Amino acid sequence: MSADLQRFPAPGKLNLFLHVVGRRDDGYHLLQTVFRLIDRADQVGIRVRADGNILRTLENARIAEADDLCLRAARKLKERTRTHFGAEIALEKVLPIGGGMGGGSSDAATALIVLNRLWDLKLSRAELLELALDLGADVPAFVFGGNALGEGIGERLTALTLPPAWYLVLTPQVAVSTKEIFTHRALTRDSKTLKLPPFFAGQGRNDLESVVCGLYPAVAEHLAWLRRHGDARMTGSGGCVFAGYASESDARSVLGQLPPHMKGFVTRGLERHPLADWIPDR
Repeated sequence: MSADLQRFPAPGKLNLFLHVVGRRDDGYHLLQTVFRLIDRADQVGIRVRADGNILRTLENARIAEADDLCLRAARKLKERTRTHFGAEIALEKVLPIGGGMGGGSSDAATALIVLNRLWDLKLSRAELLELALDLGADVPAFVFGGNALGEGIGERLTALTLPPAWYLVLTPQVAVSTKEIFTHRALTRDSKTLKLPPFFAGQGRNDLESVVCGLYPAVAEHLAWLRRHGDARMTGSGGCVFAGYASESDARSVLGQLPPHMKGFVTRGLERHPLADWIPDR
């Protein structure tokens, strides 16, 4: 990444539970979930341009330019506000692609938050959330700025206070198709909603787990191993799986027992988005 670009974090998320509680007439699924922000993060490099052009300055073999949500977010924000500014954007991926940790959505949210500030647009939080939803159902969760209960298709957000926690995340080397999982005939779509807040560790489940594990044996293997060492579950539509621990040392102790063919990392749960001070209050 070029030294003259400012670097901004795009944190990942874990779904502490995910219930599919219904389906809208337009095919979108109705959910209830808890979004937990973590300190594992992609890095989005941004430099303002005066000529109005929006350019990607770091090629990424795993993400085609047409699929780069940072660029799509910047272009949508420029179209919405008609600003004369542009930007150079360089995305460094750290979060797994297709892992259910919200990397692409978080990248888009960081682009919106940062460019709203650097372009001096002064869009309100509500306006940013509206733009975020146009980019994807998970994007508002990152623009929201903190841990949240998500309902509807994930866009109805209620702030949640969550206790400190460390997580061991295992990363099966598969890229799960969200569309494939949500359209699968075996998916249960009538789970009961929980009465929240407050949220207690261990509540709920991930309704997508059984479908993903049936289609991706590596996810099932990683989940079964981690369940021998804690209350493990899958995040999002997979395939990453995680378990929470009271301390970093507890999480790293389990990581040290990981079989050689498995990969994972330890990450800390956040109380708020690292760019929360750049998100408008209202």
